[in-house]
Amino acid sequence: MPRIPEPYKMQVDRIVETIIYLYTESRRLTKEQAARHGLTGPQLSVAKILEDLGDLSLSELSEKINAQNSTVTGIVDRMEREGLVERKRSSDDRRVVHIRLTRKGHELARSLNFEPFEIFRSAFERALTREELGQLLTLLDKITTYVRKEVQRGDDEAAS
Repeated sequence: MPRIPEPYKMQVDRIVETIIYLYTESRRLTKEQAARHGLTGPQLSVAKILEDLGDLSLSELSEKINAQNSTVTGIVDRMEREGLVERKRSSDDRRVVHIRLTRKGHELARSLNFEPFEIFRSAFERALTREELGQLLTLLDKITTYVRKEVQRGDDEAAS
């Protein structure tokens, strides 16, 4: 892995620290909000995603919350036992099962003030111009692509 030239090391370190801070704050706020409603953080995320996007397959939901299907299955199982979601087989493809909010799940999702999302959305909208937002998104996409490749390469090396 190439070394970062010394003049840029402090900047890179500050960027990494900022990303970690934002991630940590997001998780803390989500956990607090979820606990107020008797949910886990991932359950809160699932409820809000389903409220916003409607019915999703397990794999679509897994992709949205960036988790393995097996992890999301456990989250959905618990939410189903609590009457918050239900599974509905697709009429187009009987192999596909969609996850949907129940009436109780919709009521809960509507009552949730998803603080991290709103706090960060407001910060981006107020602190950055439209052009800066576009530039930031382009840069973050570039970094995400690189990290995904590195993670995949590490996974491939570990498997061999």
